[in-house]
Amino acid sequence: MTSDRFSNVILGIAGLFFLLPGLWAMAAPHAFYDQLAPFPPYNRHLLHDIGAFQIGIGAALLLSLRWADAKFVALAAASAGAVAHLASHVVDNDLGGNDTDIGAFGLLAVLLVLGAAARWNAVARTRP
Repeated sequence: MTSDRFSNVILGIAGLFFLLPGLWAMAAPHAFYDQLAPFPPYNRHLLHDIGAFQIGIGAALLLSLRWADAKFVALAAASAGAVAHLASHVVDNDLGGNDTDIGAFGLLAVLLVLGAAARWNAVARTRP
């Protein structure tokens, strides 16, 4: 196996290792807690936030398998994590937090998505 193929296999495995539990923590935090992370006390919002950041890491690893542009991969992966983090604050709004959380995290998510789209367009214009 070549070094490039080996590193791609590792990227794929590690990407799924981060992404799948992240999705699980976001979608079913209590099941995630019971099965994988039984560290009391149970905190739904903390598990949602952990899931959001795991999604961002997994997205970075998996996106790098398809796109070589580091700026696009970074912006797209950060977008995935930021959108998931925003969702965690929207879903858990009744649990506390600050009045400015949703607005601040929403603005960051929008800026990252716009940055990723702008980079995508910049890269697409350079291709024949």
